[in-house]
Amino acid sequence: MAELRPTLHASEPDAGILEKLAVAEHLALGVVIAVAILNLAGSFLPLAQRLMATPWRLMSGEAVLFALMSALSLLLLDPRRSQGMQWASWALAAAVLLLSGMVLAGRVLHPMPGSAVLQPFWLLHIRISLPTAGGFALLGLSILFLRAHSRAAVLAADLATCCLVFVVLVLASEQIIDMSHVFGPAVDTGRSFQTTVCLLLLTGVTFFHRAQNGILSIFVGRGTGSKMARALSPILLLLPYLREWARAHFIGDRGMPPPYSTAILATVAVIVSSALLLYLAWRINSMEVEIHSLSLRDELTGLYNLKGFRLLAEQALRMANRSSHSFSVLFVDLDDLKQINDQFGHFAGSQCLVETAEILRTVFREADVLGRVGGDEFAVAGEFTEPGMVLAVGRLEEIVARWNAGPDRPIPLSLSFGTVTSKPEAHESLDALLKNADHAMYAHKRRKKSLAGETVQP
Repeated sequence: MAELRPTLHASEPDAGILEKLAVAEHLALGVVIAVAILNLAGSFLPLAQRLMATPWRLMSGEAVLFALMSALSLLLLDPRRSQGMQWASWALAAAVLLLSGMVLAGRVLHPMPGSAVLQPFWLLHIRISLPTAGGFALLGLSILFLRAHSRAAVLAADLATCCLVFVVLVLASEQIIDMSHVFGPAVDTGRSFQTTVCLLLLTGVTFFHRAQNGILSIFVGRGTGSKMARALSPILLLLPYLREWARAHFIGDRGMPPPYSTAILATVAVIVSSALLLYLAWRINSMEVEIHSLSLRDELTGLYNLKGFRLLAEQALRMANRSSHSFSVLFVDLDDLKQINDQFGHFAGSQCLVETAEILRTVFREADVLGRVGGDEFAVAGEFTEPGMVLAVGRLEEIVARWNAGPDRPIPLSLSFGTVTSKPEAHESLDALLKNADHAMYAHKRRKKSLAGETVQP
């Protein structure tokens, strides 16, 4: 027995994606907290000083503090937690924004004459870099707006998160390129690689939260556009970095003249861009076909609706006339649907309609046109001779009888049939064939009712 499923909109978040991202979020926050605690403990160990000259050197005290506060703020932001936890989360995010903003002010004002009066004393000895402080400031601002619901607040949250992603991607890519020695010896940026990792993870968690609301929700939706965004975003994210790395590598190679390296990279970019263009065009065409099909389909049964049936049956009738083949129309009525709805409920009535559609699919071919043309009425059109249509109706009656004989059948199916066959030389219209088949169906219904002593309602 087919099941009736509720229709889900393409803009709704995909529950499976959200569950996976929730697990990834907790793992990311756990890594950030563990890294921060290890750096905090490592600052008291003598061996930790040896790490100071490597990219894995310890995080500064300010970076550890900001990372811990941001991770705790995101953990407490879960809507299932109490209101007090929510306020604690916002307080931590506000503290991150305030303290990192003070660091930024200290960095900007420190070189200015007479600025020492305007700053706390400890800001003159900070060890966190200006870009890192800016990243944490944007992180704190983004967390503050994560639960925003008003239109202006949602736009501000999306803007803050996009700026955060931009800054953190710049910091991460700069450090990775610097560590790869593509442009020569590494330059000391004053930022630990662990700080960059923590910023990346915290930014990813913040981005995941924003993706549940606002413009970024396209990445977690159920629709085809969301699937395309998830599939293409890794390629679009990595491609520019790979291209720039290849450019630096080839140009730096004395065996590869600049004109050749530029030509090779430009050709690769054309090929990749063309491949992405072809993929997008193919997906858009598939979506157009799907949308067109949906506009011609009955949502409940999956058969063609009246519009779709008329469109395809007219085309099939023209082809049959051109080929000088017989063309038949079968009209089917599900008996007593109103009584079924009244006695058992509309869900049971809908289930009977779905079962009728399944029986029709079992009997007829894929080349035949099957449609639900009314509330309890179905129609089939195709190249059948009159004896062939009689055989098809007989098979329908056999399948319905076996269907009703099955176990757990509280509502037996009863179908009335009417058929009409058009000769090629008659050139009858589809409307005429449907009308005659409808009349034949009602004649069949009257015969059944008269045998049962009932009256047929037109």
